[in-house]
Amino acid sequence: MDLEALMPPLMFLGLIVFLLSGYPVAFALGATGIVFGFLGIALDIFPPALLRAMPDRIFGIMSNQLLLAIPFFTLMGILLERSGLAEDLLDTMGKLFGPLRGGLALSVVFVGAILAATTGVVAASVMAMGIISLPIMLKYGYNPRFASGVILGSATLAQIIPPSVVLIVLADQLGVSVGDMYQAALIPAGLTVGLYFLYVIYVALFRPTWAPALPLEARPDAGKEPEAAFALLSYLLVGVGSWKLGEFLQLPGWLEGLEVLLGLFLWTLFLLPRIRQNPLLRRALLSMVPPLVLIFLVLGTVLLGVATPTEAGAMGVVGALVLAALNRRLSFRVLYQAMEQTATLTAFVIFILIGSTLFSLVFRGVDGDLWVEGFLTGLPGGEVGFVLFVMVLVFLLGFFIDFFEIAFIALPLLAIGAEALGINKLWFGLLVGVNLQTSFLTPPFGFALFYLRNVAPKEVKTEDIYLGGIPFILLQLLVLVLVYFLREPILRFVGS
Repeated sequence: MDLEALMPPLMFLGLIVFLLSGYPVAFALGATGIVFGFLGIALDIFPPALLRAMPDRIFGIMSNQLLLAIPFFTLMGILLERSGLAEDLLDTMGKLFGPLRGGLALSVVFVGAILAATTGVVAASVMAMGIISLPIMLKYGYNPRFASGVILGSATLAQIIPPSVVLIVLADQLGVSVGDMYQAALIPAGLTVGLYFLYVIYVALFRPTWAPALPLEARPDAGKEPEAAFALLSYLLVGVGSWKLGEFLQLPGWLEGLEVLLGLFLWTLFLLPRIRQNPLLRRALLSMVPPLVLIFLVLGTVLLGVATPTEAGAMGVVGALVLAALNRRLSFRVLYQAMEQTATLTAFVIFILIGSTLFSLVFRGVDGDLWVEGFLTGLPGGEVGFVLFVMVLVFLLGFFIDFFEIAFIALPLLAIGAEALGINKLWFGLLVGVNLQTSFLTPPFGFALFYLRNVAPKEVKTEDIYLGGIPFILLQLLVLVLVYFLREPILRFVGS
């Protein structure tokens, strides 16, 4: 029996045993690497000199500037959650969409997208919308299952809408540009939000009792909604028009951004009389401008090439501190709690990364990469069979382990097969990112399910929360299929 050929599968099996035993993932990875490393040295099939590379690898992790974006974006998200941003947005958008059947659900999807583009943290989005929106939706006759599902689906948008922390990790593990990953993610993000809107409209049309309109007494600005909605739509048209004008004039990226801001400012001056007369429009602008400015500071600067993700994250933290201070929500206690949660999550990520580095060092030392490459490239169906296998595997792993663990354990191994088959890493990472979005909604360990259960009123059953998420899992899987077939347009969009 060839022990050298058996080492990679035995090592992989050993890791699974460690994980199933409940041992912390970071230490399970490291322990598996150390045990099999020394076993390989004893059997003379693993060169001991390779272990000397581990300190350099750890130093490389700690000096990786890109990973600094993780604590920055996490801290920004937690501070924004405490700044009252979600409350203001949900209250205003609820009143704006209130006259429509399903209006509250539409406002939750809209606010979920805005929060995702500012906070990038699923927990903050779920808990904020669960505390604020769910009781109101139930009060005005929304079906508990539908209301729970809308909140769950909207909150998980933080996984695929930049500046998602998941996209940073995927880009780092695959060795691709975070800016390119962010730009590519805009297409599945837009598809997901669009499908959510269509699903809410479908329910409002064919199951009106599940999503009634707000009664007149709940709308203090009744009759002002159409004017406010058209005014907000005009801002979108002016912004897109200014952007296209900048492209036509071939302005540099930073100047193009300033030109869009100037166009929006001039349009605000033109609409000033209307803004003064319509309190709903005034509140909508006041609640939307801060997060949109923050999105431009964070996401816009990365996409325009003005700042790196780390620099954009630092600007985002400063913006979040200013917003919290302006809303009188910034205190020493809030800052301490936010920093403590950020330090905990960052330490969790770094320790998993160190453990996975040790595991992969030993795994490659016993030719595990060749074993994985042979297994994955030998799957029937070539590229299609490989992608199908990987997507099913990642989806099933999402039932049991955290998305960080999938990214650090499975992705480096799966990337070997993708590279051998000549699959574009950016597109492959995007597929995995969309797939990982479902892991927050799949029982038994879907974290969004637990977050909502903790803050949901007692009349909402756990069964309603679990079943409410199923349509949104299916919609996310539909986006996954669309991304597969839209490979060339996505890559052309990034290239442009």
